[in-house]
Amino acid sequence: MDIFSLVGLLLALVALVGGSILKGAGVASLWSSAAFVIVILGTVAAILVHTPPKVFKHAVAIAKWVIRPPTNEREGLIQQIVEWSNVARKQGLLGLEPLVAEQEDPFLKKGLQMLVDGLEPEAIRHMLEIDLDSQEHQDLAAAKVFEAMGVYAPTLGIIGAVFGLIAVMKNLADPSKLGHGIAAAFTATIYGIASANLFFLPMANKLKSVIGGRTREREMIIEGLIAIAQGENPRNIESKLAGFLH
Repeated sequence: MDIFSLVGLLLALVALVGGSILKGAGVASLWSSAAFVIVILGTVAAILVHTPPKVFKHAVAIAKWVIRPPTNEREGLIQQIVEWSNVARKQGLLGLEPLVAEQEDPFLKKGLQMLVDGLEPEAIRHMLEIDLDSQEHQDLAAAKVFEAMGVYAPTLGIIGAVFGLIAVMKNLADPSKLGHGIAAAFTATIYGIASANLFFLPMANKLKSVIGGRTREREMIIEGLIAIAQGENPRNIESKLAGFLH
């Protein structure tokens, strides 16, 4: 679990609620059904038009990475790859065949299977890099969904504020309604700007960071598998892959 992300999200809520209380507006001023409909539902509506269904579903699926990113075990992977290189040197590449079924990661499993099948190193690299580029493109497209939501939300907040001011203008003859109407108008602006800058945009950037880490990890896997295919010394493989830890 990413404690920093969890704390950050909690602090964002505390900042909003606490700021509203300290400024004298109160907690109740943060709730507006009209602002919620215009800004939040409007942002979802815009992103559904903006995004292909497959990309949107993937974005929902990887949203959990903000708090629970995929495990990053590069040191363990390096040791595993070094062990495979030792097996390959002693028993040949076919000695790795029993290990293929043990792999849970489809990318790692595919690469190890290609080693067992005796493919040329450059063929292994080419095929795995295609898979890597495809997965990275898919993940980044999903992360950009939240980035786009961060762009639409503030604009819809302004629209909500304009609607509120229109309602105020219609009630100029009744001064008792003016204060409440103006406050409600600005609530929509808060929804738009706060949701974008405290949630959507930070989520998008965090996901991009996680995706970059996953890409780097898989680049390490590719280099390790190629080194095994080329029959490099296990010590040299370990030294080479150690560079990916920094």
